[in-house]
Amino acid sequence: MTETVTADLRPAAPTAPERRAAVAELAASLPEGMVVTDPDILAGYRQDRAQDPDAGTSLALVRPTTTEQVQTVVRWCAAHGVPIVPRGAGTSLSGGSTAVDGAITLSTEKMRALTIDSATRTAVVQPGLFNAEVKAAAAEQGLWYPPDPSSFQICSIGGNVATNAGGLCCVKYGVTTDYVLGLQVVMADGRALRLGGKQLKDSAGLPLVKMFVGSEGTLGIITEITLRLLPPQAPACTVVGSFASVHQASEAVLAITAQIRPAMLEFMDSVAINAVEDQLRMGLDRSAGALLVAQSDAAGPAGAAEIALIEAAFTEHGATEVYATSDPEEGEQFVVARRMAIPSVEKKGSLLLEDVGVPLPQLPALIDGIAEISRTNDVVVSVIAHAGDGNTHPLLVFDPTDPTEHDRAQLAFGQIMDLAIALGGTITGEHGVGRLKKGWLPDQVGADVMELTATIKRALDPQGLFNPGVIL
Repeated sequence: MTETVTADLRPAAPTAPERRAAVAELAASLPEGMVVTDPDILAGYRQDRAQDPDAGTSLALVRPTTTEQVQTVVRWCAAHGVPIVPRGAGTSLSGGSTAVDGAITLSTEKMRALTIDSATRTAVVQPGLFNAEVKAAAAEQGLWYPPDPSSFQICSIGGNVATNAGGLCCVKYGVTTDYVLGLQVVMADGRALRLGGKQLKDSAGLPLVKMFVGSEGTLGIITEITLRLLPPQAPACTVVGSFASVHQASEAVLAITAQIRPAMLEFMDSVAINAVEDQLRMGLDRSAGALLVAQSDAAGPAGAAEIALIEAAFTEHGATEVYATSDPEEGEQFVVARRMAIPSVEKKGSLLLEDVGVPLPQLPALIDGIAEISRTNDVVVSVIAHAGDGNTHPLLVFDPTDPTEHDRAQLAFGQIMDLAIALGGTITGEHGVGRLKKGWLPDQVGADVMELTATIKRALDPQGLFNPGVIL
C-alpha cells in the first residue's frame, strides 16, 4: 500500500455546538420528522455492512422522499460547511456509507417511486428501491432487469449505481453501468441536473452519466435513475462440477471462457461449500476442494452445445462429479447456495471482505496466491468468485477479540490487494473503494490518475462535502 498525501478539500468546520444549533433550521425547512437526531436511531446508521470499527456518529439523519428535499439538505450543508454521507440500504462492503462525525447522513431509503415504460423498455426509479423490487416490477411487465448482486434482495438500486454493482449473471449480461441510461443528480451547489434519458443511443456531449456511475456518492447525490430493461431471460440449464482443488476449478473456468460466454459461472472453495452445507443441508460434497456452478440460457442446439462444452471442460480438468439439470427449480437451488456463501461463512467468525479481480488468464495465479497468503499468515481465507469474469471475493475469517489474529488478518487483507495489482488486476470489481480500500488505489491507478480524480472532485465539490474519506 502506498502512502499518499492529498489536500484536504474541506474548509474549516464549524464547531459542534454551532452545527447542533443550525440543525433546527434544517428541520424547520423540511417535513416534520424528516430530520432525526435521536442518538439511538443515529447509532443504527453508524456502520454499513463492512462494519468499519472507525465509524463516526452523524450530526443528524435525514430521510428525504423527493429531489427537492435533497436539494434543501445540500444547500443547508453547503451554507454551514457540513459534510454529507449518502446512504442507501447500508449493504456497502467497503465502508462507503460509514457515518462521519459531525456530518449529515442522507438516507435515500424512503425515495421509492417507480414507473415502467414498456414502449421504451425502461424503468424510471428513485434510489431507495431494492434491486429485487425493480426486478419484480419489470417482470410484471414481461421485462427483465439483469444486474443481480448476491444481496439483490436487500441492496438498493442507488447503492448499485454508486458502486457499479455486478452480480452472478454479469459475465454475459454486463454490470449496472450497462443499464443506466439517465440520472438526476443533485450537485454541490444544490442544482438538480438531468443527464441522459430513455434513448438507447446518445452521443451528445461528454458521457456524464458514466462519470457518476461508480462515483460512490463523492460527486453528487443521485435522486432518480433511468434503467434499460431487456426481454425476459430464456430458461437456463445448470451444470455443477465438484473438483479436488481450487486450481483445477480455475483452469476449467479458463477452458470455458476461451470458447463461450456462459450466462453464469460461479466458484466456491471448500470453506464456503461446507459453510453453506451447514446452513442449507442440500447434499453438497463436503470433501470437494471447489465447486463450479455454470449456466447456459442459449436456445435450442446452441444451448445443448454450450452445456456439452461446459461438461467436457469440467471433466477434462479433473471434476470428480459433474451434474447437469434443465429443471429451473433444481438449478436455482445451486444458485441460492452460491448466494448464501457470504452469510454462511460469516457464521464462522468476523469477516474482512475482499473484492479483487484479475484478467481471466491470471485467475489461477490469483487463487493460488491467495491460498499461499492464507497459509503464510495463518488466516482462514474462503474464496468465492464470479469466476467467469475474474472477480473474486476472498473472505478473511478472524476473531476480532484476538489482537494478534486481527493483525494477521489485516496484513493478509492488504497482501491480497497487492497480489491482484501485481497480476494486472483491480482492488475492487464491484463493491467500490469506499473508506477501507482507498490506501491501495494509488498503487493500482497511479499518481496521475489520482491527481485527475482529485481535480474532478474539486471541480464538482469544491468544499469537499460529499462523502468525505471515500476514494480520496
